[in-house]
Amino acid sequence: MEMMCALDYRRRNESNGEGRRQRAERRVVDTVGGKLRGVTADGVSAFRGIPYGDTTLGGRFQQAAPARWTGVRDADRYGPSAPQIHPGATAVPIHLAWNFDSERRSEDCLVLNVFTPASNSWDTLPVMVFFHGGSFAHGSASPIGLDGRNLAEQGVVVVSINHRLNVFGHLYLGHYHERYADSGNVGLLDAVLALRWVRENISQFGGDPTSVTIFGQSGGGSKVAGLMAMPAAKGLFHRAIIQSASSMLRFATIEEAARNAHHLLEVLQSSRLSTLDDLPVKALLEAVPRTVAAAGGVDNFRPVIDGDHLPAQPFDADSIGLSSAVPLLIGWCETEQRAAFSLAPENYDQTREEALERVGRFLDVPRRVASTVMSTYARPRPHDSPGDLMTLIYGDHRYRRTVTRAAELRAATVEAPTYAYLLKWKSPVLGGSLRSPHMLCLPFVFRNVDHATEFVGRETDRYRLQEEMSQAWVAFARTGRPVCEKLPHWPRFSLSGRPTMVFDRHTAVENDPAAGERLILESCPPYMPAEAEGGRRH
Repeated sequence: MEMMCALDYRRRNESNGEGRRQRAERRVVDTVGGKLRGVTADGVSAFRGIPYGDTTLGGRFQQAAPARWTGVRDADRYGPSAPQIHPGATAVPIHLAWNFDSERRSEDCLVLNVFTPASNSWDTLPVMVFFHGGSFAHGSASPIGLDGRNLAEQGVVVVSINHRLNVFGHLYLGHYHERYADSGNVGLLDAVLALRWVRENISQFGGDPTSVTIFGQSGGGSKVAGLMAMPAAKGLFHRAIIQSASSMLRFATIEEAARNAHHLLEVLQSSRLSTLDDLPVKALLEAVPRTVAAAGGVDNFRPVIDGDHLPAQPFDADSIGLSSAVPLLIGWCETEQRAAFSLAPENYDQTREEALERVGRFLDVPRRVASTVMSTYARPRPHDSPGDLMTLIYGDHRYRRTVTRAAELRAATVEAPTYAYLLKWKSPVLGGSLRSPHMLCLPFVFRNVDHATEFVGRETDRYRLQEEMSQAWVAFARTGRPVCEKLPHWPRFSLSGRPTMVFDRHTAVENDPAAGERLILESCPPYMPAEAEGGRRH
């Protein structure tokens, strides 16, 4: 498999004719925190690396204060990404390099980026605030595939955010000392702080603070769901988009989070909280995998249902009312798991018996049930190998079930509309083996398919799908309805028909796509049950 450095990938894409060539001009904007000097080129002004939160040094695991500075601050390069265990600028598969960054890491990572049309013929523009993926463990807003310039050209202001992750964002220490009461959720509280920055400042960039859409993919989708369940975030956004949220949407209980902190201190061979305040970043990060292993493989460095910042799980009866007036667009990719399994092709080289054994363990069901599930998936796919079917089941169990359940709960309980989609368009790269993998939606939504040709291919049909998806997302940000001339009528999701927009070579609405597969998986235990059900995870 071809590998390359993410930094080299960015340089190549920005200098091969797909990058920007127009002479750049400087633009100064005044914000509550201070003045910023951004860069305008090709009709879009970009302001990168804007501090929205002050340094957390000396206040590790605590809420951050708003950032302030004097003079004019240059905002012409991305700011630091959060500390993380991640390949970064080392060799990564070339088909995934568009979604990796090479920026520096620092605890001072509370920065955001703003992309806005330089010539604004509207009074104010809708705002789209993006939360990156990577679970709650890694990722950033600076990969070239997430650059917001092309999306901003559609008449929106795009904001992307870095925030604290993993042990720095979600280590719950509230049971040790009251000054750490917020510690389990400071990563999401960073997001709230960023949304407050948007409310106070985005009008200076041409954005409308009363028309804010939050959207995110994978872990970013789970962050969006978390914000929908946070009282502190209520009123800071008006529409929401969740793309391929996984079972990580199910957050940690207080008990799980407290045990997690105990495991971490055991790994560090310390019983003093001051150890955590003073330890180097590297030492804390190196303790994370061992802490996860001590918890049986469950990563509890994730948001915590603490009864305060997060009173209840997203979309539960006690939280769903917080966002009852917020329209939601939600969906998944048909073969989510193939992006991860492409890194280990031996996953596809399975006999039926081997695949059955793995599916049974993954679903936590007897062999006869696993066989029924495999047969259900094989029926419309007679030429798929056992490994192909296993991969599809893995992805549906982790992602489709999460997305479907959220749509069902919303449709049954809230007045604001929910719209469902399925991305079924198949990438031709790697001999077509990726099919419709996790992350495939991102280059199309951001209009960055030419930055991700090793992932989406070079067929001209990529431009059609880019227009369909990006226009639908922008229309939703403007009106709360994903209605655009490129698409057929898109009905709101309902439990009776389950209408779903299926993005494919020919995009159309289908009622309850692959219903048999949905129903057979619903008979299996959830991928990550709640604490009350035993805390089991595979």
